[in-house]
Amino acid sequence: MGSQGIHLPGAKPSSSSSSSFRLRSSSLNSLRLRRIFDLFDHNHDGVITVPELCRALELLGLETDASELAVTVESYTKPGKEGLDYDDFEALHRSLGDAFFGAEAEDEGAGDESDLTEAFKVFDEDGDGYISALELQTVLNKLGLPEGFEIDRVRQMICSVDENRDGRVDFLEFKHMMQSVTVPSS
Repeated sequence: MGSQGIHLPGAKPSSSSSSSFRLRSSSLNSLRLRRIFDLFDHNHDGVITVPELCRALELLGLETDASELAVTVESYTKPGKEGLDYDDFEALHRSLGDAFFGAEAEDEGAGDESDLTEAFKVFDEDGDGYISALELQTVLNKLGLPEGFEIDRVRQMICSVDENRDGRVDFLEFKHMMQSVTVPSS
């Protein structure tokens, strides 16, 4: 799957990784964070448990140390709960951003471009500079999303952002797509 560098305590890249994917970014707004939460919450009970988090990280190609991850999750979990609710997850996200990038993040414009490049690499598995329908389908399958089982649906997803109609998504098209779904954080 290419080398992405999303780093969480207790998660180690399974292969060499590029610079860390900046979690603290204006482009990763609350809507996107909610989507990530929903993906990680495998049983859709509104709580992300350590096993669910381990599973999601492993699907993304990251090795996890469940005991280390459990310590981190417990430090953000409300008493009496077995995992992270959305507010806990958001607090963990903010904390990771501060820990890895400092409370005062670098120039957001440059960081956003770097974020997009790293995100693009997750999908561009063969590193040819394009996301094909098969590459998108592979990532969707790894995440357990139903769209990943329907190649026609995946092709429609590609077509919806394929501005030059070459049947694949290049970085500029990916960037435009990501910018178009950004909603302001409140």
